[in-house]
Amino acid sequence: MRGNIWSREELILAFNLYLKLPFGKINYNTPEIIELATLLGRSPNSIAIRLANFASCDPYHQNRGVKGMIGGLKQCQPIWDEFSNNRENLIFESEKLLAQRQNKTIESKFNDYILDINDLKGETKIREIKTRVNQNVFRQIVLSNYETKCAITNIDIPELLVASHIIPWSINENERLNPENGICLSPLYDKAFDKGLIGINTNYEIVLSNNLKQNTTKEYFFNFFQPIEKKKLNLPNKYLPKKEYLEWHLDNVFNTSNTYLK
Repeated sequence: MRGNIWSREELILAFNLYLKLPFGKINYNTPEIIELATLLGRSPNSIAIRLANFASCDPYHQNRGVKGMIGGLKQCQPIWDEFSNNRENLIFESEKLLAQRQNKTIESKFNDYILDINDLKGETKIREIKTRVNQNVFRQIVLSNYETKCAITNIDIPELLVASHIIPWSINENERLNPENGICLSPLYDKAFDKGLIGINTNYEIVLSNNLKQNTTKEYFFNFFQPIEKKKLNLPNKYLPKKEYLEWHLDNVFNTSNTYLK
C-alpha cells in the first residue's frame, strides 16, 4: 500500500481530475477514478478521498457550507492556490504529467487539436500547443460543470457543444481558464453570445439585442430566438457564471454590438 503523503505530481493529477469530474461522481466506482488509480498505483478509494479533500478547498463548496473531507487539506490547499494564481501553467503541467503516465507525449495525446500547427517551430509552437491543450481542458471542465448539456437548449450531444467564454480568451488572460467564465452552449447560441446578439443578465435570464430584434418577421427569429427571450439559463451543478463577468459582457459586447443579421 502507498503512504498517505502524496507527491506534488500525484496531487496535480488528482486536481486535474477534480476539475473535470462532477461532484456527484466522486466515489471509488467512477471509471475515471479507477483509471487514475491505476496510473498512480493507488486504490480508487484513496483517489476519491483526495478529490473530496480538494472539494474542501473549493470556494463553491465552502460557500455552500459543505466541508468535504478536511483530513488532507494541508496537502491540497497549495495546489488549489497555485491554480487560482496561475491556471494556465498548472493545467498545462497537469496534462503533460497525465500524458507521461499514459506513455504518451503531450503532442501525440492532443494530435487532433494541433495538426494545423505542425509546421511551427520553437517557442511559437510551444506556446500554441499550450494554448490548444488548455482550451481543450477548459472545454472538458465547462461541459462537466453543465452535465454536458447546452445551458439554453439542453442539447446533450458533446459534438454540438461549445465552452463559451463570457469574457473572451483574448481580453483577460487571468480568467481564461476560470470555470466561472464559461457557459456550455450549442454553436448557434455560442456565436450569438460571442457577437453580442444575445446577453445574459445577472438573474441568469437571456436578453436579445435590438439588432437581433430587427429580424422579428423572419422565420429563424421565430424558431430560434423568440422562444429564448427572458428564458432562465439552465444553471450548472457547481460553478455559476460570475455575475461580474456577465455585467462586463453586457457592457462591452452586448450593448456595443454593431452586428446586423441580413
